[in-house]
Amino acid sequence: MKKKQTKRILKLTFILASIASLFFVPWILVWAWILPLPNTVQEQVNEALDHGFEGIIVYVDEAGKAPAFYTAGWHDRENKIPAKPQALFKLASISKLYNAVAVTKLAADGRLSLDKTLADYLPELVGGIENADKITLRMMVQHRSGIPNYTDTPDYWAAPKESSKENLELVLGKPANFKPDKDYEYSNTNYLLLAEIMDKVLGYPHFQFIQEEILNRLQLKNTFASLDDVNIDDVMSGYHVGHPFDLKTDKQGMLASAQDVGIFLRALNDGSLFDEGEQSIYSSIYEYEHKGWVPGYQSIAKYHKDIDAVVIQFTNTTDPKLYNWNLADIIHARIVKKLRRGKDS
Repeated sequence: MKKKQTKRILKLTFILASIASLFFVPWILVWAWILPLPNTVQEQVNEALDHGFEGIIVYVDEAGKAPAFYTAGWHDRENKIPAKPQALFKLASISKLYNAVAVTKLAADGRLSLDKTLADYLPELVGGIENADKITLRMMVQHRSGIPNYTDTPDYWAAPKESSKENLELVLGKPANFKPDKDYEYSNTNYLLLAEIMDKVLGYPHFQFIQEEILNRLQLKNTFASLDDVNIDDVMSGYHVGHPFDLKTDKQGMLASAQDVGIFLRALNDGSLFDEGEQSIYSSIYEYEHKGWVPGYQSIAKYHKDIDAVVIQFTNTTDPKLYNWNLADIIHARIVKKLRRGKDS
């Protein structure tokens, strides 16, 4: 009798806890989850507009099938231009995958050492970056350096900096967030410094190396270093809730089409991007998927091994409370769920 009562109490406690937890989750997210799954991927993409996104691009590469493109909403809301499958999009932190591959290739070639320190490569930062003589390149790639994240500067996104020098100045002299390799904390400063190190070692901009060793190898023609290298009309507009202007012209790093990112991600995951010995290095230092966020632009790049599918998702609307960040995850998960059901049918 006591066992039955205990089970009932535990079950009731779980139900009450589950109900209580819903009060702390915005209902827009709950609603997005519980909606019946649409009959097609396109219908799910269309549904994104009901959740407040101005535009969305999805690229799906399933093994054994031709790549598929899905769009909904606006490429440019003001000019009433519909979303375009081949539009260029700001990749934000997805670019870290490209940089991590570049670091891997340079390390495999002996031009960089993952175990050398920040001070070894940029001695001028000793005193400006705490523990510069103890932080290795490996730690920076893995976000285990303790170096503060410049985008965490109060009100950073109200007036983001456009140069590496300005961004680095935001953290110089600040104390470390933790001792090297004693914790994990995502920091864009790590990759800013890795880019500076690659530029110095190469003697030319590291994106040229990415172009030669990654993009050319995969015949990717729609991946670019910055807004300066593209026709602005090819760039999908970006919108931030509460901000009155299109954020298209803000310079925020790399841009690419969804297809280019998909081809890159497939090659990253199947190993065809690497030469002998490189993949084991990469696997030891970084991940095989990523998400990106800058005002107006959210991106998800994932490979789903169980269905052998790459799914790239671009959504061009962000919001101050980051509800759209979670909504984008939900939409992506529902698209993958639909693809899995297709596999089973």
